[in-house]
Amino acid sequence: MKNIVERLIIFIIGLPALLAVVFLFPQKSHLALNICVIIFSVLGAIEFANILKKKNPGLNVAEAAVFGGLSPFAFTLYVSFNWTPFLAAAAVLLCASYCLIRCAFSPAQKLKDADLRVSAGFSVIFYPGLFLGCIILMSTFSDSVQAQTILIVTFLCIVMANDAMAWFFGILFGRKSKGIIAASPNKSLVGFIAGIASSVAVGILASLWQPEVFNAERFSSGVSGIVLGLTTGIASIVGDLAESALKRSSGVKDSGTLIPGRGGILDSIDSIALAAPVFFIVYNVLFNIK
Repeated sequence: MKNIVERLIIFIIGLPALLAVVFLFPQKSHLALNICVIIFSVLGAIEFANILKKKNPGLNVAEAAVFGGLSPFAFTLYVSFNWTPFLAAAAVLLCASYCLIRCAFSPAQKLKDADLRVSAGFSVIFYPGLFLGCIILMSTFSDSVQAQTILIVTFLCIVMANDAMAWFFGILFGRKSKGIIAASPNKSLVGFIAGIASSVAVGILASLWQPEVFNAERFSSGVSGIVLGLTTGIASIVGDLAESALKRSSGVKDSGTLIPGRGGILDSIDSIALAAPVFFIVYNVLFNIK
């Protein structure tokens, strides 16, 4: 019961606070939100590196922080300050090069773990930082600040509705349909269905409410909203399950302890981390690619 209360409190406070940042501080292509993404990417990367350390040498805190924050920082310089988009690619290449250089000059006693340390480094470069950076890139979808805000809020609501409804309906009606996914046996089929249905509902409502923002040439706004909500909702669930699999593989219950009722930062952004690139890609395919 304590965990349920804590989770509800965090949700009731956290979601409005996040939406307030998006609505009230849209300046510089949502610079305030972009800074939040950088911070969460750094903290999530550190937690992810600590999970990986349970089975291999992994990365130290400073390395994980740089790997997690550099890509979203580069995206922010591009989106908010009109720096070259090449910075993001350069950030990834520099971090990857560092991993290989460190491997090449490993001392003799660490050579047997060199492959594991390179694998850990490459993993942290992409997850969660590069994935979360797609939230920052959503501001490039339109020159209109209002449209940017609507898109970001729609994405967040698709993911948050999915998480909230999957949890709520799973607790109330999902006891008999648990255990279908080994990575997270407490998740239920009822919860999955409710979560995806909620994401689709948000996608439809957003497309019908703001047809000028979700104006697709290939399909009607409603169909496009269904596709956007469905794909993003599925990615949200898979992101949660993937992090559960990583924790279970390493024998870890939570990625951290920073957020009461939820665990660590990575426990709270796992769904967002995978859903962000999917939303970014699908929106481009549906609405931007001619």
